[in-house]
Amino acid sequence: MSVEAMVQKMIDDLTAALGDAAKHDKGNAAAGTRVRKAMQDAKAAAQDVRVKVQSDKNA
Repeated sequence: MSVEAMVQKMIDDLTAALGDAAKHDKGNAAAGTRVRKAMQDAKAAAQDVRVKVQSDKNA
């Protein structure tokens, strides 16, 4: 997968989490759990991008 595709997937996933973020702001605790999971997934995806870029640089 290209770095561009990886970043685009992160953007799409975070955009999808916006609805749950709005629900969380209104007091929905379950939506907060989903937002936290989306943030953890984004963190992992960002690390994957960093590793890919580093490996491309060193290749």
